[in-house]
Amino acid sequence: MRKPRWLAVLAVLASLFLLAAPGETEVRAGGTLATASAPSPALGENIAYNVYLPSGYDRGTGRHPVLYLLHGRGDTMQAWTRVKTVLDDMIRTKRIPPVIAVMPDAPWSERGGWYVDSHYTGTDLPGRPIETALTKDLVAHVDATYRTAPIREARLVGGYSMGGAGALRFALAHQDLFSAAAVLSPAVYTPLPPSDSSTRDYGAFGKGGEKFSEEVYRELNYPALLPKLDADLPVRVFVAVGDDEYANPDPADASHDLDFESAALYNAARRSPAVSAQLRVMDGGHDWTVWEPAFEQAMAELGPGLSVTPPTGLPAPLYGTAGQDWAGGVAAHADGALTIGYAAGGDAVLTRVGGWTRQLATPADERLYGVAALPDGGVLAAGYTKGDLDGRHAGNTTDDAFVARLGADGTVRWITQFGGPGVADRLYGLAAAPDGGAYAVGYTKGALDGANAGDKDAVLARLTPDGEVSWIRQYGGAGEDKAYGVAADASNVYVTGGASAALPGTTGPGGWLAAFTTDGTRKWAATAGGSASDRLNAVAVTTAGLAVATGGVGGDAYTVAYTGQGKQRWQHILATPAADAGAAVVPLAGGEVEVAGHTRGRVDVQAGGADVLTLRLDGRGRQLAAAQLGTARDDGVDPFAEPNLYATATPAGEVAITGLTYGAPKGGTAPGNGDVFLVSTSPADAR
Repeated sequence: MRKPRWLAVLAVLASLFLLAAPGETEVRAGGTLATASAPSPALGENIAYNVYLPSGYDRGTGRHPVLYLLHGRGDTMQAWTRVKTVLDDMIRTKRIPPVIAVMPDAPWSERGGWYVDSHYTGTDLPGRPIETALTKDLVAHVDATYRTAPIREARLVGGYSMGGAGALRFALAHQDLFSAAAVLSPAVYTPLPPSDSSTRDYGAFGKGGEKFSEEVYRELNYPALLPKLDADLPVRVFVAVGDDEYANPDPADASHDLDFESAALYNAARRSPAVSAQLRVMDGGHDWTVWEPAFEQAMAELGPGLSVTPPTGLPAPLYGTAGQDWAGGVAAHADGALTIGYAAGGDAVLTRVGGWTRQLATPADERLYGVAALPDGGVLAAGYTKGDLDGRHAGNTTDDAFVARLGADGTVRWITQFGGPGVADRLYGLAAAPDGGAYAVGYTKGALDGANAGDKDAVLARLTPDGEVSWIRQYGGAGEDKAYGVAADASNVYVTGGASAALPGTTGPGGWLAAFTTDGTRKWAATAGGSASDRLNAVAVTTAGLAVATGGVGGDAYTVAYTGQGKQRWQHILATPAADAGAAVVPLAGGEVEVAGHTRGRVDVQAGGADVLTLRLDGRGRQLAAAQLGTARDDGVDPFAEPNLYATATPAGEVAITGLTYGAPKGGTAPGNGDVFLVSTSPADAR
């Protein structure tokens, strides 16, 4: 006999929503909620907590990031269970990775412990080491009990009201444990809480028999923590508050309303080099009408950055000085050796890794912008000088372009300096010519090949193997035009750059790619984007004969391929919500290319500010792999957000990348103020 339809429906509902007795597991659609406890030597008692385990946890073997969610004053660990449906939905729709959420109970100091170690000795509310218990004992227990990753990149702490203050405290005071914090309507007050604040009533900030100590409060509050933060352990902080928070009627305390205090917190935090902060003002007051949607927004921003894998760092050593240094190029030789170029202390420096170092220097400043290998083991280098680098430009005080050739032993064979008198001329790109000479590109404000068409004109120069300037071509329009990259094959010379107005053969501003014959006749030109901020930074010729250029268009990493006749074959765009750009392109076997650039978004595991981006594309522009690596600070870009990164293929099939970093390498130290890294990557490095 069939059961009535309504009984079948009830059976299904019961299987999805089992009512749980205390201490049992509560199963609902999606993840599960359970109660548990952790031993705490610091407290001398157990810490009770609820735990959310994502759907499929019991059947899986993988590790998960962990959220630690702190309740407000007077509340219990049950308060946070209401976000289960938010977590279920965000995990199901892949807006965040499958996470574990731990929701500890904090009953101490009559539920007003503020998540700090209290030194109040009064018998009414004896102080307890709550901060130590939760950050040491609870975290250790969770890592030993569940499939977590015991790294800071896999931990986020969140809280509302008193819990928001606790989350902020934990994230700033324990950077080694937490990489992110969701700080909702935080009960933080600066410099001291108002006279009617409950922070004064529970002994959390007490000392001895004194229930509230101004000295203790200042010591534990965020203004004292921010200056002490380690910028190599970046913390992401999401602050949210309602627009209908309690308005204190006392004008003297109006600045302590939590909407005021949240804005003050955000503006202080965002100025720390160790913190990236966001602020949201929500519609509502001091309750879950704000905290639940704010939690969802916080997780949407912070959750994707959680990772059970630590970021890929940059290797030691770094090259440079205690002053400002810049990357200037990398060349790979047939014997496997690498030569890198950089600017250090205002001089151009070339180093054969593991061998010689040579400075190209005058009392004025020099910069390198390209290094190319030669068949005899020597190198070409290009850049600009404000002095007399070749001994034939006495009295020069403006930027002059130069190209130099060094032998395999580092001996300078020749230096050629050229430019218009009294104006700026710079080289930004270099390629070896088949005969041992060079193609160099940059810009001039003068007239090196007829009249200047505008503010700056792009230039392409051909030098002979002996260092003589064979010819120079200017390419410019009415605006500011610069060339950044150059590559050549037997019949074409390809040049990339950026223009603020239309160039001859194009219809508007943006990045551009132009093809010239080997005698300097322009054949065709194409543009990318349509803004003066768009630019193509580099170009290479693939084994299939395509000219592949890369750069930044519309804030995205843009790569495009053309035939020698100017027909576009394919384009590829890598876009994150943040800024991305290609800076170098390396031809590989089978027509593939490796693009190196930078991203401020998340392609793989974020390391810090701007990370180095690597992107492998096949011969038809299809993405094969992408990865990012770097330090906690900016890598691959300079202080003006312009790329400072170069790459080349090695005989071993790897890609050598050099660039600017403001961080510290793994297992090493940084001279400071911007240094130069060198790293080799292979297809297996891309996750």
